[in-house]
Amino acid sequence: MRHATVDRAIARVLLLGGVATLVVTTSIAYRSLGELTGYLTDPLTPRLQEADATGLWSANLMLLQVLLLARLPWLERAWGRQVLTRWHRHLGTWSVWLMLLHVLLFVVQRVSHEPERTGSALYRLFVTEPWMWAASLGTVMVLLVVVSSILEVRRRLRYETWHLLHLWAYVGMAMALPHQLVGQELGRGWTGVYWWSLYLVALAGLVWFRVLVPLHRTWRSDLRVDRVRQEQAGVVSIEMTGRHLDELGAQPGQFLVWRFLAGRAGLRGHPYSLSSAPSGGRLRVTVSTDGDGGRHAAGLRPGTRVAVEGPYGALGDLPRRHPRLLLLAAGVGITPFRALVEGGRFAPGEVTLLHRVPDARHVLLGDELDELAAQRRMDMTVLSGPRRAHGSWLPEGVDGSDHEVLLRLVPDLLECDVVVCGPFGWSAAVRRAARAAGVADRDVHTEEFGW
Repeated sequence: MRHATVDRAIARVLLLGGVATLVVTTSIAYRSLGELTGYLTDPLTPRLQEADATGLWSANLMLLQVLLLARLPWLERAWGRQVLTRWHRHLGTWSVWLMLLHVLLFVVQRVSHEPERTGSALYRLFVTEPWMWAASLGTVMVLLVVVSSILEVRRRLRYETWHLLHLWAYVGMAMALPHQLVGQELGRGWTGVYWWSLYLVALAGLVWFRVLVPLHRTWRSDLRVDRVRQEQAGVVSIEMTGRHLDELGAQPGQFLVWRFLAGRAGLRGHPYSLSSAPSGGRLRVTVSTDGDGGRHAAGLRPGTRVAVEGPYGALGDLPRRHPRLLLLAAGVGITPFRALVEGGRFAPGEVTLLHRVPDARHVLLGDELDELAAQRRMDMTVLSGPRRAHGSWLPEGVDGSDHEVLLRLVPDLLECDVVVCGPFGWSAAVRRAARAAGVADRDVHTEEFGW
């Protein structure tokens, strides 16, 4: 708990630092209070200064985006990947709109000054002026990543394809940013120091926590596949052994990004949750064999080296507000809960588990869950069968509305912290039911089993 308090304190300081950068950026864009006041009193008459300001704000937000997902351990442990990803998306939305407005304002400014030579004016703007060709290409690359992040598009892409596209986003941002420091006052004096410092801090955070730290942990732990066990059709467990695994600091319920170094597919990272509490120099994950990553994992041989990044996620040390804990899982989303129940410090009867499965005859890790339920006096209910219509989280044949059934299954629901792990649509349905039953949004934590 002491470490959790320290993490949250550091996270708040970093949050304040991020807000401070936006204040400084605004002061750079508007050199005096009078200039800012002039814009606020007449915002419908944009000037060249507004074109610069929107570009600076966009760049600032892009750099904050990078830091949010640079795997800074204090942020990961304090707020969890779900919250950080949501903030990342919000900042990305604002950053892209500001970037487009930045481009539009410059286009309007150039065309209005040279109406008779529109084509040549725009060619100079986007191609021939210093670094503008790179900025134009980088903007296109960032926009392609934005399109791939739209929910309906993202669901049609394999995780590996989507992840590769997002790696190109870093290249796009790097190409789009330098033009602002060429031929302007921004590249000189304290403003130049400020902007280069922002870039270097973002780059350092990215390289340190996403490259150097994982490389060191991989070398130090010397993880290798011990065996691959078929759990049921389409699901396997991968057991690994290594050295100094306690130094990873992995807690039950957390996930890591794994690279099983066999063949070309071994360079791709896959976020899998631990399915058992770390112990005795062993780690285990249980994964679906759907997709290229899952099929690759199912074919691993003993002795295969494993590169690891993490651990991530706040599930292992959630801030609790209530005396009881309700876990709701669907499908492979049960895996982090199985580890959490095994390794967590819970009083007998403190935990209730609702497990949604397609078929009661094939409950993933069913025997292990039954044993844990008996040991921990955990109230466990398996809800089996095809999912009923209209976006419900329940199976067919269950009487009552979604929130009525939830209250019936868990009479002390309002005394529980609620944690949900499953596919996007199912998790959203559970959240709606919990809200309708009177559970506050802040008491529901979602670990969506998806990307």
